[in-house]
Amino acid sequence: MSVRTAHIQRQTRETQIDLEINLDGNGVSKLKTGLPFLEHMLEQISRHGMLDLTLEAQGDLSVDAHHTVEDIGIVLGQAVHQALGDKQAIRRYGHAYVPLDEALSRVVIDFSGRPGLEYNAQYPRARIHEFDVDLVHEFFQGFANHAMATLHIDALRGNNAHHIAETIFKAFGRAIRMAAENDPRETGTPSTKGVL
Repeated sequence: MSVRTAHIQRQTRETQIDLEINLDGNGVSKLKTGLPFLEHMLEQISRHGMLDLTLEAQGDLSVDAHHTVEDIGIVLGQAVHQALGDKQAIRRYGHAYVPLDEALSRVVIDFSGRPGLEYNAQYPRARIHEFDVDLVHEFFQGFANHAMATLHIDALRGNNAHHIAETIFKAFGRAIRMAAENDPRETGTPSTKGVL
């Protein structure tokens, strides 16, 4: 099996991001973003997706966290897309339901080559500590666009904002893990088109 890794750097006037990923890792993450809650969520992706993730990001946090969060989503999407390569013999589709106490979320992903996001989540408050919950959507929009993936996210229930967000990120990690796995019965591209 080939090594499925990627190293992406992105520099703009708003952010500087350096990200490394190993899709066949051990769930180890090393994160430095200046956004503790986001780091907690990215750790969930890494641990539950069993992917190794090293990320250093500097952004214009004096303005707000929007650019940093969105650009991290973009770079993570680019890295996953690159690491998947030609997508030969992967499962392609992945899904997961994850509960946390009263909260339950479902994430379904298709590494289809067609970017799209359906995001349905309601939070009982606008912020988790200092983190704006609107940015969760921005993160996943950036990811879907640049991973060239169709992504459906549904927070099915919950009344604790932290729990809702955490179930989404955990389910996302689990869904990526399933979709990116090698399928021992698949010998080519998992598509009737012959290309993804």
